[in-house]
Amino acid sequence: MELFNVNSNSVQFLLSQIEAKLIAIPEIQRPFVWSSSKVRDFVDSLYQGYPVGYIITWKTPTVRLKDGNTSADKLILIDGQQRVAALMTALQGRPIIGKDYSSKRIVIAFHPMDEKFEVSNPAIRKNSEWISDISALFASDFSPYDFVQCYCEENGLTDIGSMFKPVDRLTKIAACLIGNIQLSSELDIQTVSEIFIRINSKGVVLNAADFAMSRMAANENYNGHELRKCIDYFCHLAVAPQSFSQLSEDSRFAGTRYFEKMTWLKNEKDDLYDPSYRDMLRVTFTSEFGRGKLENLVALLSGRNFETRTFEESIAEESFKRLEQAVFRFMNESNFKTFVTILRAAGFINVSMIRSRATVNFAYVLFLTMRKYKCPAWQIEEVVMRWFVMSILTQRYSSSPESAFGRDIRNLDPTNPQEYLQVIERAELSDAFWEAGLPQRLKSAVASSPFFNVYLASQVKMKDRGFLSKSVFAGDLIAGMSHKHHVFPRNFLKKHHVMRNRYNQIANYVIMQPSINISVGDKAPSVYLSEVIKQCETGQPVYGLISERDELRENLRSHCIPEGTEEMGIEDYDEFLVARRKLMSYKIRDYYRSLRSFSK
Repeated sequence: MELFNVNSNSVQFLLSQIEAKLIAIPEIQRPFVWSSSKVRDFVDSLYQGYPVGYIITWKTPTVRLKDGNTSADKLILIDGQQRVAALMTALQGRPIIGKDYSSKRIVIAFHPMDEKFEVSNPAIRKNSEWISDISALFASDFSPYDFVQCYCEENGLTDIGSMFKPVDRLTKIAACLIGNIQLSSELDIQTVSEIFIRINSKGVVLNAADFAMSRMAANENYNGHELRKCIDYFCHLAVAPQSFSQLSEDSRFAGTRYFEKMTWLKNEKDDLYDPSYRDMLRVTFTSEFGRGKLENLVALLSGRNFETRTFEESIAEESFKRLEQAVFRFMNESNFKTFVTILRAAGFINVSMIRSRATVNFAYVLFLTMRKYKCPAWQIEEVVMRWFVMSILTQRYSSSPESAFGRDIRNLDPTNPQEYLQVIERAELSDAFWEAGLPQRLKSAVASSPFFNVYLASQVKMKDRGFLSKSVFAGDLIAGMSHKHHVFPRNFLKKHHVMRNRYNQIANYVIMQPSINISVGDKAPSVYLSEVIKQCETGQPVYGLISERDELRENLRSHCIPEGTEEMGIEDYDEFLVARRKLMSYKIRDYYRSLRSFSK
């Protein structure tokens, strides 16, 4: 099989192919990110005759149509979007989509006498020596002779010939050649990715989600190009709802049902789950098609028949229809907000507490699947919460998430998912896990540890107060600035030459009000906890407002502080860590089990 062939196409031919939609621009690399000066330098390189690199295109497979005929080949632009967009805006005067998703033009000016390019500005536009917008020279009705004659008259020049040369040279940019590495339609995604990485010096890694987006961009028969834009815009609005008015300026798309179904995002401020286009594709594909590997979505959108190994239009049509339905379910305001509410109900109230995007994605897959099968709301909430927390504790999707997604979606009975969940629990969350496995995983100095985040979620869920606080809830502190402080104060430990990876152990962290932490200072627990006990006797608060022994005992218990800590000094630090890890593990166990009501 021939992997690729290399052609050289003129700038004009390349742009005409795009205009005729024979080359699709999938916007894999997202909106235009080049600076205006980089566009200027790119045009100057073409003018000087310098090499400007290759673009990479990938043939779409030949598809058998319903009438028995076959479709004509179409090319998808895999690499070179920025260069192509620079040509379109500078030479054709077309607007491009910027980083903020607003439409803009980058106008390049040219000084024929100095043969110099600049980004156009008000001063240049007022100066007759400059051609303030070179796109005028590439219009179909442009006359070089008439233009140069008018230019010379306006600037008092008599030597028309000397001005004709740079203008003619500029217009010949359209004939400049750009290399096109055309990849075979028979190549699989892995091979295309490998070729791309080896050719592209930037080392950008393309994945199956990128190729799925490219397949959508290349398809107009089943609104693939609009569906791609829908996914892109939804994910952008989820992060930046203030961009709604800018996206509304895309009048053609704003009139579609795709845009209508995402308008609720314009007032949405919750950032707990802001999906990327990769996340959205992964969730929609797995929940609708029951598969984990996104490369299969690329094949299905291309019309792949896995049995005959041919490509059929009917399969592509059905695949686009199903993907569209899944995207609508993903974007549905009720679905999305209810899912986020479930995450918050489980105690995950801050985006910093969620370190694994794959874990969130499969939880949403599970949510959408159960909703599709009309499971009762209470069951969906319990199963999704438990699955989400279980996935974090077992690090279920930390390696090969696609394979894990495929395995889990195949093994789940959507009408009775708790049965499969219980199998996992018996295998991976046995007593040995709580007694030994989890305490060992809590032996870490990484404050962003997923296990510590589950511990924090348990404090939120159980409505614990802050350490030594009477009325301030730990959840309120976590929702804002987390206020993680040390039971054995850091400076106290440093004075005793304890290294950073030991004094920052997560088993030494508590959620504490800053004012209480300041009062604690660098005192040993044997000092400040003894003083807290004393304040319960005197009624004169020094650390927080706790004034009852029972209240203090409950506060320390809720923070997994081992008994006898009020008598501990530096020699007891290691013993404290061991004891507290086990108590933290038990707290997480009790929290996890509290999420269940459907089984013993």
